Amino acid sequence: MSRRVKRHSSISARLMLNVVLIVGIVMFALNLTVAVTMRTTYYNKVTDYLGSIALSYDRVQASNSTEFDSQVHQLAEEFPFKSQVEVQFCDSEGKVIVSTSGFLPLGENYGNKKVGDNGFVTWTGNLSTGERVMAVSSNISGNYGERLGSVRCIASLERVDSRLLVTAFAVAAGSLIVLAFTMLLSKIYAQSIVKPIKEVSSVAHRIAGGDLKSRIDVHELNEIGELCHSINYMADELQSAEKMKNEFISSVSHELRTPLTAIRGWGETVKGSVDSDKELVEKGINVILSETERLSSLVEELLDFSRMQSGRMTYKTERVDLLAELGEAVCIYEEAARRAGLTLIYSEPNEIFYVIGDAHRLMQVFVNVLDNAVKYNKEGGTITVTVVAESNAVTVSVTDTGVGIASQDVDKVKEKFYKANQTVHGSGIGLAVADEIIRYHNGILNVQSVEGEGTTVTVTLPVATDLTEEVSPFTKEDNHE
Repeated sequence: MSRRVKRHSSISARLMLNVVLIVGIVMFALNLTVAVTMRTTYYNKVTDYLGSIALSYDRVQASNSTEFDSQVHQLAEEFPFKSQVEVQFCDSEGKVIVSTSGFLPLGENYGNKKVGDNGFVTWTGNLSTGERVMAVSSNISGNYGERLGSVRCIASLERVDSRLLVTAFAVAAGSLIVLAFTMLLSKIYAQSIVKPIKEVSSVAHRIAGGDLKSRIDVHELNEIGELCHSINYMADELQSAEKMKNEFISSVSHELRTPLTAIRGWGETVKGSVDSDKELVEKGINVILSETERLSSLVEELLDFSRMQSGRMTYKTERVDLLAELGEAVCIYEEAARRAGLTLIYSEPNEIFYVIGDAHRLMQVFVNVLDNAVKYNKEGGTITVTVVAESNAVTVSVTDTGVGIASQDVDKVKEKFYKANQTVHGSGIGLAVADEIIRYHNGILNVQSVEGEGTTVTVTLPVATDLTEEVSPFTKEDNHE
């Protein structure tokens, strides 16, 4: 039991781990996407802002370097956003002429010192002081469109990075909350699955151990609930099969004990009367032979049933005169019916009906049906055998005026081990074997009955339409399901 608990716990842990791992990966990818997107968005806004300032100085009223120096000093002095952005004006060689901060840079590297012909350069990096900044540079043209120098707008990224960091922490905290909530939900969900599985496993082990009365309480109408219903149904079927098996064993034991007792008793009687009472000896031998035949028939039924269950029942297939086999079976039971005080009525048709099948097996079916009609009939009753020709088929009906079968039992009498009437000797497998034989011959065996009035068993088989075709007898194993 401890192993099963550990296995269920392992399933629960793996389920939780898988869910948390998947959610963790998704949250990590989402955080990374959000961080990259926000950084790109903020940096683009700073770039656009600095670029707009730089492009506002793309042309000055100057024709030479002297006028340019004077002009940019004035522009630096008049720049209104000195507390937010530092603007540096450079000559054509990239050397800083003036800065709005009032200080010239000490060898700072802003990427490209000299603005290229495209007139626009963006650089992001750390100054010598460690401060992270962004610099956007643009060319400045004079009166005649000649390039006189460049302007560089510089802004600190510390506030932007600080805001990004705060946002990243907030997103990470939210992700952790989502992950914790996911872990809680996955644990609850895992338990909702594992707990029923534990119950299913426990009941299944009890059923496997022989406790066929164990059932699972179904709490939910979902897949787990359907599984529980299936296992409960399986247990019901197993319990029913176990009951029928026990009844079958009891019935067969009784069926074997009765003739064996008779054989033993009459054997001892005959042994002691060999020289004194010839009539008694003859009667005893007849009883012994009759009971031996009964035992042989029972054993043959059991062997056929065993072959049927294993799919190894053999058939010798050939063209068979169906009415010849039926007539022989009727002839066999005429005397038995007379001794039982019954009237057996059969008018053999003039037609000949051929079927493709096993003559011995078909005879076995008719014998079984007639035997039941005799055993379950009432004294003074009637057994009527009729043959009806149909389109490409022939139907043989055996009707008795016996005790009949209860309505709830009619559909079960062809099941293995099932006996509707426990007061009459029999194994309960004769009709199951007969039904299997008829199904092998592509026919139908049907039972109709009214309790207290009688029973009709009909056997419908397809007839062989091509009578000129030669059929070679051969034997094969039955794999018919």
